[in-house]
This record gives sequence, structure tokens and C-alpha cells, in this order.
Amino acid sequence: MTGRPLPDLDGVEHRFVDVNGLRMHVALAGQGEPLVLLHGWPQHWWQWRHLIGPLAEHHRVICPDLRGLGWTAAPPDGYSPAAMADDVIGLLDRLGVRTFGLIGHDWGGAAGYVLALRYPGRVRRFIAINTANPFLRPTPRVLLNGTRLWHIVANATGPRLAGAAIPRWALRHWPHRPTALTPDDRAVFLAQFRDPARVRATVRYYRNLLLREIPSLLAGRYRWARLTVPTLVLSGARDPLLPPGQMCGFGRHATDLRVELLENVGHFPAAENPTEVAHRALKFFAAHPLPPAPA
Repeated sequence: MTGRPLPDLDGVEHRFVDVNGLRMHVALAGQGEPLVLLHGWPQHWWQWRHLIGPLAEHHRVICPDLRGLGWTAAPPDGYSPAAMADDVIGLLDRLGVRTFGLIGHDWGGAAGYVLALRYPGRVRRFIAINTANPFLRPTPRVLLNGTRLWHIVANATGPRLAGAAIPRWALRHWPHRPTALTPDDRAVFLAQFRDPARVRATVRYYRNLLLREIPSLLAGRYRWARLTVPTLVLSGARDPLLPPGQMCGFGRHATDLRVELLENVGHFPAAENPTEVAHRALKFFAAHPLPPAPA
């Protein structure tokens, strides 16, 4: 238990589910084809507050908090995309969900790629939002762009930065328009970092990323993998962390891949242009095309 109250959102039901010993929080809304939304850092299920309503008109929307974030427990280990993917599959098994659409942002996108690669029979379609793909190779451009990701090193150094300065910096400076996140929104996300266990979870996420995940990916862990799940890479054109070209240059690894840019959007598209994100998601997951989004 975190001791923090959950923010209210109309039509949302909250559950706590035991998944292989991990107490997971999940926000649920709507009916229909299941659609799983996986948040990034330094956020939690509240990241999707503007999308849940529109998506729930057509889908059963399932928004888990990833381990160590939001209202899900913060165990001492398991802070990798593979472990997060296992958590999500365990949760969906407990909820009786077999096949599902999937949207993942940032860390949630990293877990989403693992889900799509490991469980292509269960993931119907996948949208990766502002997240690096697992097929990165150590080209000069990739290595140069890595300097944008200084927060990885900062968060990995310890709790002093990971628990205060870096989350505040991220929420203010990663959107293209800082006003896309209100002071109240930032307060909801930052409140979790008053819990020392969640600060330690952030350190573990980024220490594992720095010492294990990135070296393994650059060494070619997924060199021979093929992404067969139909995938849409949705990128904020003004993302200060990951240039759009770095997120989508893996066509030879994918059977059905499309790439779309969101102009004048930074790292948090679900907050910066939720109407357009919802429209493109509904169009991608629908069996028939939808009319154009309103101007």
C-alpha cells in the first residue's frame, strides 16, 4: 500500500490484483475488445487520463501501474522490460484477457515490444509511443543521440537525483509545451516519489538499463528477431529524448510497420495532443476507417 489516494476519473474502476506475488494496481474502463495501455516514467496510469474516456467508448481499457510506480508494489528486483512484460501477462491472465490491443509509452513501450515479440498470438496490434525500439545498432548516429539521455546516468547514480530533481525536470522540460502538464498533474505524478521504495525502484530501473539492457541491445540481442504484430510507431516530432528516426529505423525486422509523426509534440503525446492520439489509436485498432479528426 502506498497510502496515497487515487485520483478520480469518471467511469474508471480500480483493482488490486496479486500477480505472482506482486500486488498490481490497474485502472479499468469501458467494454469491448481489450486495449492495454502501459505508461512511462515518471508517470503512472494517470498518464492516460485524457485518452481513457474516448478509448473506453469502443474498448475495454486496461491501464496497469508498472512495478515500482503508481500504486503497484515496489519489490527489490525485476526492473527490466522483460519482467514488466511478464507482470502484464500475469495480470491479463488474472483478468481473463487472452488477446488484446496494446499501447506503450517510454518504459511501457519497451515492455510492449517485448510483449509483441514474445506473445504475437496474444497482441493483436501494437502502438509504440516515444520509445526506443529493441533493434538499435551502435551506429555513430545512435551513439551521438545517446547524449540526449543523460537522465539515465543521473537516475542510476542514486536516490538524491532520482527522487526529486530528475522527475521534476522531466515533467517540466520533456513536453514541447510545458503547459500541457498542469501543476496539479505534475503533483499527482511527483507524489509517488515521496515513497523511498519508489525512488529505489527508479534507481533500479535506470541502473539495470545502463549496465545491462543498453549493452545487451547494442550487442544485438534482438538481431535475428522479427516483429510480426502490426505496429504503429507514433512519435512526437519535438521529443527532446528520442529523435523520430531513431525510434523507427527497423523496417527489415518488422512484417507490418507504419510510422506517424505528431507535429509540435514532445515526449508526452497523451497529454500534449490527446485528441489526435486517441483518433489515431481508434483508427489503428478499428476494423474500419474512422472520419478525420476535428481540426
